[in-house]
Amino acid sequence: MAERLGTLVFSSDFDDFATWKNALQAQLPDLQVVHASAIERPEDVRYAMVWKPPAGFFERLLGLQLIINLGAGVDALVARSDLPPGIPITRITDPQMSRMMAGYVLFAVLRHARDIPHFEQAQRRGEWAYRHPRAPDETTVAVLGLGQLGAMAAHEVQRQGFRTLGWSRTLRQIDGVQCFSGMETLDDVLGQADIVVLMLPATPHTHQLLDRNRLMRMRQGAALVNVARGSLVDQAAMVDLLRSGHIGAATLDVFTQEPLPRDDALWSLPNVLVTPHLASVAIPASSAQQIAANIVRVAQGLDPDNRVDAERGY
Repeated sequence: MAERLGTLVFSSDFDDFATWKNALQAQLPDLQVVHASAIERPEDVRYAMVWKPPAGFFERLLGLQLIINLGAGVDALVARSDLPPGIPITRITDPQMSRMMAGYVLFAVLRHARDIPHFEQAQRRGEWAYRHPRAPDETTVAVLGLGQLGAMAAHEVQRQGFRTLGWSRTLRQIDGVQCFSGMETLDDVLGQADIVVLMLPATPHTHQLLDRNRLMRMRQGAALVNVARGSLVDQAAMVDLLRSGHIGAATLDVFTQEPLPRDDALWSLPNVLVTPHLASVAIPASSAQQIAANIVRVAQGLDPDNRVDAERGY
């Protein structure tokens, strides 16, 4: 089995190698797991587990059979010039990641629906600024992107009693969520929402999908939550509209440039919450079983599950 499985190489500056190695070898004791900095025989590497590996990373891995992306978004990976053609790429679809993402989205929605930014600003002024709460069904939340993560987030939002709209490229069906599809419906969805949640993949079709004109389609004072990718939004236009109050507030976990530069205007806007791309991350203990199953499938000459369509970008 050891000879048949071969070696997995790990490359990520954001994930702990030892934790992932232990989790994988608990599932596949015969799998050799090495860090990218310690590869002695690149020709033995059959599997690569990566998150934003350095340029040229794949050029030496001539025996590669599977690439495992350490996360749900694969936009940075499929755009690389050194990506070997024809090698299957898989994403992690751990239910724990979906729960983590849904929890973050629900936190952000509740924060805006209950006007918490208003009270945070009032606290800094030392002001007792009462604002009467609204019933959940008086707030409309639009979730743009209804893949695995988006669908669970929309489900959790509607469970709290919010009027919930969903929008995606192709029509989906989610209990309690009014679903729309196609570009011809997007402006109408934006115009109905008090809170807009971005959960779309980053592809050429979604690049700056929310440009200045489309951001202006949002209701005056509506809130924006972005847990997808910074490239979905015209960030400069967003900043202008946050300053003017057309966008009332924002919770942002992703940005055009990451880490967000220290001099970026978003840091100092009082109606913005910045978090460092942590809404959902892969958890080794719960993800390793899925990854191990795909390694075994590939070793047996079978196609892996959760394969990414590199041309579509997701």
